[in-house]
Amino acid sequence: MIHNYLEISERARTGAPMSKEDWDFLIIEKVQELVEKYDLSWDKENITPNDPDLADRVFKAGKELLLETGVYALTTGRIIKLSAEEIEEGIHKMDRPLVMGEGKDSCTLFPRDIMDSEAPAIWAGNPGCPTPEKIFKASVKSWAQEPLVDLITCGSLVDIDGVKVESGEVSELLASRRELSYLKQVREEVGRPGMGMLAAESSVTEIGDLAATHPDLLRPCDSHLVAMFNELMIDQGNMLRAANSQFYGQANASLATVMVGGLAGDAHGAAVVQVASFLAANIVCLADYHLCHPIHIRYVATSAPGCMFLQSIVCHAFARNAPAVIVCDVYPKSGALTKELLYEVAANAIAVTVSGGHLEGCGSADGSVPHGTGLEVRLMAEVAHAVARQNISMEEANKLIQTLLAKYEHVFEMEGGNPGKSIEEAYDLVSVKPVPAWLALYEEVKTEIKEMGLNL
Repeated sequence: MIHNYLEISERARTGAPMSKEDWDFLIIEKVQELVEKYDLSWDKENITPNDPDLADRVFKAGKELLLETGVYALTTGRIIKLSAEEIEEGIHKMDRPLVMGEGKDSCTLFPRDIMDSEAPAIWAGNPGCPTPEKIFKASVKSWAQEPLVDLITCGSLVDIDGVKVESGEVSELLASRRELSYLKQVREEVGRPGMGMLAAESSVTEIGDLAATHPDLLRPCDSHLVAMFNELMIDQGNMLRAANSQFYGQANASLATVMVGGLAGDAHGAAVVQVASFLAANIVCLADYHLCHPIHIRYVATSAPGCMFLQSIVCHAFARNAPAVIVCDVYPKSGALTKELLYEVAANAIAVTVSGGHLEGCGSADGSVPHGTGLEVRLMAEVAHAVARQNISMEEANKLIQTLLAKYEHVFEMEGGNPGKSIEEAYDLVSVKPVPAWLALYEEVKTEIKEMGLNL
């Protein structure tokens, strides 16, 4: 049993040494062994498999991976070993509700079940997306004002007062505080001052994160990122973020961007690493909830079939074996003013909702440019609520996803992707309303989805 986070910190300093290259080879070798041992595979034609035995085998494989390898402390080149008893302790502490925000605007997140009739929480925003200051506030307001949104997040400021934000510099510290000031203004302007947040997204290092830790900025009722690196690694900066939360009180959102097609192989191997990462994050990140954000090594977007399968089977595995609040990122390939963005959002939302996850997004255009708006967030929420309300089955969900995939899968082969347009072209940034052309596309796609059988 772990009595003090200092114990984990000491293991990062004194554990068995290993080179980064050897660690990568270890992950490749162990995942391959476990995929064969547990007979794991996936089928692109079945994105949301109703297969409890497969979910259990993925979970067992992930748990075994963590027990055999531990976590790699990137800063020191040491291995943080975890015992079976500690992993179990971490599992049990996660099966609880999590209250975010305060007062009438608070939101309680529960571990969800597969085909849960309770709608997932809608966490709106494009976390980490590089965003110029001139459009930052309007961007956040475009989704914060949506009625079905429960919580908000944001992109990261790339400049303040005309100065480029640099990692580890004074500009990062000031950008983190400016970001939180804008978020406070937006919450007040939309009439929801107590709404909970995932924020300090402008903090690349722990400097900006710690600078935002103030009750007028990142409040104790909010959350911040404590990331793990792929695969199964953590650095000193993120351990400092975790340790700081123990005193201050804000929730830790673990984030492990497991690579589909990377060291762990295809989606089924990556799912094993994702399970192991969440189990590790319970301890080394002091996680209060988990962010599930797989990245396809070729297509990037979470709307790629392999990424949606990973989100589905991992949520299914945890719902059955280790209930926890899991929030799945929706990062489509396409950007605003494209129908494909709306198809991608709908497919990804269906996969996550039916499988037991909550939703965060949208990081439109791979979250690489500020081409995300509140309108696709609106659709994401409407689709999620319809899936839960109609008690859509895993099999029905897969049929809907396959229909939607046929409408957008071509974007993965488009040279340069399908970035669409900036929010400056998709919205009137004074009134913060979608332009007629964008609203018309939304209405058109919404009608198509209704005709598929979802009563939005």
